Amino acid sequence: MWTRNFTLYFGARTVSLLGDAMMPVAAALAVGQVYGIAGVGYTLAVWTTSAILVMLFGGVFADRFGARTMMITADVLRIFSQVTVAFAFLDGAPPFALLIAMAFVSGIGAGLFEPGVNGMVPLVARDPQRANATLKIAEAITQLAGPALAGILVLAAGPVFVYAFDAATFLVSAICLVLVRVAVPRPEPANVLADLRRGWHEFRARSWMWSVILVWVFWGVLVIGPSVPLSSQVIGSDYGWVMAALGLGTVAGGLVAIRLRPRRPLAAGAMALSGYVAVPLTVSLGVPLPAMMAGHVLGGIALAFWSVMWSTSVQTQVAPDVLNRVSAYQIAGSVAGMAVGQALAGPAAVVMEPRTFLLGSAVVTLGVAAALLLIRPVRELGRRSTEDQPAQVPVGA
Repeated sequence: MWTRNFTLYFGARTVSLLGDAMMPVAAALAVGQVYGIAGVGYTLAVWTTSAILVMLFGGVFADRFGARTMMITADVLRIFSQVTVAFAFLDGAPPFALLIAMAFVSGIGAGLFEPGVNGMVPLVARDPQRANATLKIAEAITQLAGPALAGILVLAAGPVFVYAFDAATFLVSAICLVLVRVAVPRPEPANVLADLRRGWHEFRARSWMWSVILVWVFWGVLVIGPSVPLSSQVIGSDYGWVMAALGLGTVAGGLVAIRLRPRRPLAAGAMALSGYVAVPLTVSLGVPLPAMMAGHVLGGIALAFWSVMWSTSVQTQVAPDVLNRVSAYQIAGSVAGMAVGQALAGPAAVVMEPRTFLLGSAVVTLGVAAALLLIRPVRELGRRSTEDQPAQVPVGA
C-alpha cells in the first residue's frame, strides 16, 4: 500500500487534518475569549455553510479536472484565510466581520477539498478499506495532537501563532499533493448543470445512501453541530485534553477497522456508532476528567469504525466517473445539519443549560444508531471489493 503516491497523499491528508483539528479549538479559545459562545457558534456555522454552498460544484470540478487539482486549490484558499486571521489578531481583537469573512473563505476551501477525498483514495491505493482505516488512524492522531497543540499554542503564544501554524499545515499539504502523480481526466465541453443533475440522479438512485444522509441531518443539528461551542463551555480549560482523548479512541477504532471486515459494513458500523453516546453523556453529567476522557475514547472508537465502513462503502459502490459528484452530495447533506446546529448553539445556551442540551444529544445518538439499523437497504448493504466494482452504475440500480 505504501507506494510513492499513497505516501504523499497520506502526508498531505494527515497534515491537512492536523490543521482541521486545530481550528475548532483555536476558534473556541481565541474567538470565544472575545465574542463568547455565540461568536464561536456563528463563526463555525458560516464556515460550514460556505463549505456546503460550494461542495456540489467542487464535486463536479473534481470529476472534470481531477480531485488533486481541486484539493491544491482548496489548500491555497485556506492558507490565505488563516494567514489573514493571524495578522488580524496582531492588533488584539479582530473585527467580527473579518472573522466571519475569513471563515467563509476557509469554508469554500473545505468545500472544494472534501469531495476529492473519496475520489483520491481508489487512485492511490488498491485496498480502499485498509487505506481508509490507515487514514482514519492518521485523523485520530491529528485529533489527539491537534486540539492539545492548539490549546497550548493559544495559551503560550497567542492566537497569532496558532493561526499561522494552521496556515503552514495547509502549505505542506499543497506541496505533497503537487508531487502526487495520478491520471488527470480530460475535461469535456463544460455543462455544469448537466453534471450536477447526473450526480443527483446517481445519489438519489442509492436508497442506502440518501437514507443515511437524512438520518445524519438530525445527528448534525442535535449532536455534532452544537458539541464544540457547548462542550468547550462546560469543560473549560480541560477541553483540549478531552478532545485529545477522542482522538486516541479514533486511533483504536481505525486499528479495529483495518482488521475487521464485516459482510454488512453499514450494519456493523451503525451498531458500533451507539458507543458514541458516551461523549455527550459524560460531559452532560459532569463526571471527573479521567471518566470523561474514557467516555471520549469509547466515542472515538465508535465514530472511527462507522466512518471507515461508510467511506469504503461509498468508494466501492459508486462508479469512479461520478464518485466525486456523488461524494459531494452525500457530504453536503451530512454537514448541512451541522451548520444549523452550530448556529443554534448560542441561542440554545440561552434557553437551556448546556449540560441539559448535551443530555438530549446522548439520547439522539442512540436514536440515530437505531434508525440506521431499522432502514433495510442500510442494514442489508453487502461488502464489495474494488475488483467487483462496475465501471458504471446505471441510474435506478
